[in-house]
Amino acid sequence: MISHKLRLCICIGFFSCCALQAQEGFWGGWLDRSDQAKADQPNWMTPLVTVTPRLEQEFRADLLVEQMATGNDLINYDGGKGLELIPWERVELLFNLPPYIEHNNPANLPADKNGLGDVSFLQKFRMISANKGHGDYILTLFLGESVPTGTWKNGARGGAITPTLAGGKGFGNFDVQSTFGYGIPTSELIKTGHVLAWNTTLQYHLCEVLWPELEVNSNFYEHGENDGKKQTFLTPGIVFGRFTIHGHLRMAVGAGFEIAATQFYTYNHATVITVRFPF
Repeated sequence: MISHKLRLCICIGFFSCCALQAQEGFWGGWLDRSDQAKADQPNWMTPLVTVTPRLEQEFRADLLVEQMATGNDLINYDGGKGLELIPWERVELLFNLPPYIEHNNPANLPADKNGLGDVSFLQKFRMISANKGHGDYILTLFLGESVPTGTWKNGARGGAITPTLAGGKGFGNFDVQSTFGYGIPTSELIKTGHVLAWNTTLQYHLCEVLWPELEVNSNFYEHGENDGKKQTFLTPGIVFGRFTIHGHLRMAVGAGFEIAATQFYTYNHATVITVRFPF
């Protein structure tokens, strides 16, 4: 006769096995869906600054060192990046962690002025796409949201909703990716105003793992304290990847240098470093 302890062990083992199989089945199905989503679109690299119209699944962290107009350095740890997931074949969800902002300046601000920036989220819906063998193009809608969680002046005055149209086209090893977004503040409208963001990336693919690029990143301000002003950065850079680590896990790294190209700018120039782990 089987003892009670043995029966308990058998039951625990059975349910543990079922849970493990369910977990493996869920994760396997998820990866199959995301792999299919990526196979149905161009295989370009995500640019340094411009948000790609492609659906991507990865964990990403950036580092920005900005030379401010006042002469001080601002170090942005993480760059407001985070986890990107493809739960359905045409949808991507981005959960961006709040960056940590460190001020290094001649005014000697106290250390308590350093702190976290704003939390933000982004949803992508891919409308049409084709991979390199069938046209190499894509058109995607974004909806971004930011929450004013920043300490001191490390974030925006208020929240914002940003609908965006993004698209791209490949021509052999060359591709163009571009986004047009319109920031709508949910509070502090008089001071913040609206911002039209236009970002374009010219990218080339070399030697399997090299992706040199040039980005043009512009903001046009309506109403608010910067009404009528515009700000444009030119950002040459390069991304290396995607290198296989294990199974589905890949790695990409890159760097670039933002240069202010207009008389008005919130910072003069910035070094951008990125690390991504696609899966």
